[in-house]
Amino acid sequence: MSDSAAVEATMKKVRHLEIRAKKLVTETFAGDYYSSFKGQGLDFNEFREYQHGDDVRFLDWNVTARTGTPYIRTFREERELSMVIAVDVSGSTHFGSRDLSKIELAAELAAVLGFSAHKNGDKTGLLLFASEPVLYLPPAKGSKQILRSIREILTSKPHTPTTNLPAACKFLVRSVRRRALVFLISDFMDTDLGQPLATLAHKHETIALHLSDPLEKELPAVGKVNFRGSETGHLTMVNTSNSNVRMAYMKLSRRYREGMRRQFRRYGIDHVSLSTTENYLPSLQHLLKTRAPAAS
Repeated sequence: MSDSAAVEATMKKVRHLEIRAKKLVTETFAGDYYSSFKGQGLDFNEFREYQHGDDVRFLDWNVTARTGTPYIRTFREERELSMVIAVDVSGSTHFGSRDLSKIELAAELAAVLGFSAHKNGDKTGLLLFASEPVLYLPPAKGSKQILRSIREILTSKPHTPTTNLPAACKFLVRSVRRRALVFLISDFMDTDLGQPLATLAHKHETIALHLSDPLEKELPAVGKVNFRGSETGHLTMVNTSNSNVRMAYMKLSRRYREGMRRQFRRYGIDHVSLSTTENYLPSLQHLLKTRAPAAS
């Protein structure tokens, strides 16, 4: 494919995702986003006279001294929120056993989340990472930021395809100064996340969206197959007709997912697994709805 044809194909995907995401946001998703993320603090609203039962901590002594009457400061909820979508673009995320790869699923998730934030008047930022941070777009408002984010996800080609989630966590802690909402979108093949993930969850409201594909859970019996590691490049011959091999693979996959979930629970991170072959919206909506009471 020529460069011009590749660009046109990418832009076609971006336009398709824009239309689909805006439709989903308008029809179903924006309310769930709004109810889950109402803001991160309080903004000063006005002064008013003290009334019995008011919290004395909000007395403003300067105004009280000037007027001779007790006045307190009132506040309104701060509506503006900064969201950072951190997307794993390592080699393993380019895998997909059917029509959709994990990186394409990540791009669609970023589109839906980004346009939800845009509709809510919030800023969105983007971090792409593999063995190291690849690209960072600081949070900003506007649909152009979202469209660029989608394009960057679809076209990113890191020099080294391995995964380093702790490095991404450290970058976010260092670079995003004000408390933000962070969506970590990854297949989490780098399962030893360690202390950097805990530090990220402590500083920023963190939600993990785990990308998966059916072939990563269970092998079909199709005879001898050469598997190439998407991040290492190593070739391995596997006899998928051997039931013991398939059973061992399934157990290893289950152990990996259980270990990943344990780490999320340990650090208090809400998470959901989303498959390349299933409708992700119900699972994502359920996650946000279960968060809503705590966020209100």
